[in-house]
Amino acid sequence: MNVSPRPYLTAALAGIGGEIKNHPEDFEVEEIPLYEPEGDGHHAYLWVEKCGVTGQQLISDLARHFDVPKRDIGAAGIKDKHALTRQWVSIPFFEVPTDDPAELIGEVSPRIKVLDAKLHRNKLRTGHLQGNRFRVVVRDLALPGEEALARAQAILAVLGAQGLPNYYGAQRFGIEGQTLALGVALLRGEKEAKNRVRRNRFMKRLAVSAVQSELFNRVLIARLEKGILSTALDGDVAQKTDTNGVFAIPADELAECQGRLERGEIVLTGPMPGPKMIAPERAAQEFEEGVFAASGFDLSLFEQQARLASGTRRPLLVDTGDLTVELETRDDQEVLVLGFSLPSGSYATVLLREIMKSDA
Repeated sequence: MNVSPRPYLTAALAGIGGEIKNHPEDFEVEEIPLYEPEGDGHHAYLWVEKCGVTGQQLISDLARHFDVPKRDIGAAGIKDKHALTRQWVSIPFFEVPTDDPAELIGEVSPRIKVLDAKLHRNKLRTGHLQGNRFRVVVRDLALPGEEALARAQAILAVLGAQGLPNYYGAQRFGIEGQTLALGVALLRGEKEAKNRVRRNRFMKRLAVSAVQSELFNRVLIARLEKGILSTALDGDVAQKTDTNGVFAIPADELAECQGRLERGEIVLTGPMPGPKMIAPERAAQEFEEGVFAASGFDLSLFEQQARLASGTRRPLLVDTGDLTVELETRDDQEVLVLGFSLPSGSYATVLLREIMKSDA
């Protein structure tokens, strides 16, 4: 199984070219928390800014600075190394020698700073975030600034109206698809693959999930190519935008659900296969099974890895928040500065490649 080429939603619109991440400060990521710390409790939530630092290094440096075990530090998500990022991180407050969380504010290392600190009752857990806000500088544009701005605005208008295809980005599958290949080998029970991840449960989970991600992408691609990304099929699994509850669309409610879809009350979902995934029915089931059959992959293999890949559904399209684009001059050259937000688990590079028309 190879990584599928991902067609653009805005293929009819020319891109701006350019480069990103020339400097970590060109790629700002700010976490949108699922909840705010309440101001009381046994855990200190630290609003941390880092630049050019991996997620693992952040945890290690915080543990050393505050003299707490790494296992007791909590974070909702791992942020990119090649970026300027801000996020909440929790540490056990009862293990630090102060009664005032404000005393935790300050420099941890030259590239890590605690900007704020508040108390909360529980440790911060993986996934406890609503999404992320981005501010990205695109340099080395392929055309004059005003033309690039006009192109970007046209593309953003389409994405703002229709939504962003919720692809898994190329980085999800490893260099030249190596993580995906490992996941396929693991699911097929190949001995060499098992030996590679015997002591690395994180890599094992990542590899198996890469197979789910590729199958999701293939369903998304098939719907985009048929022009039905925003068209509800009989039996599609939809997700409510207010509660995140999922349900299969009944045949006699198809027209009603199409209206709810257009009003933003529900979104259509694609498959992350596994034994606990809510399956579509009727026409939608036939469509997804056709994509799976074309892949040549045996979905029953996920049964053997139920703990790592229980299965779920993922929105096919996501809202990009308040999209903005500005033309600026930095370091004596014209650049575009893009602002947008995405829900947790969605890739900023997927939006950027639509605008740049490159594999950003």
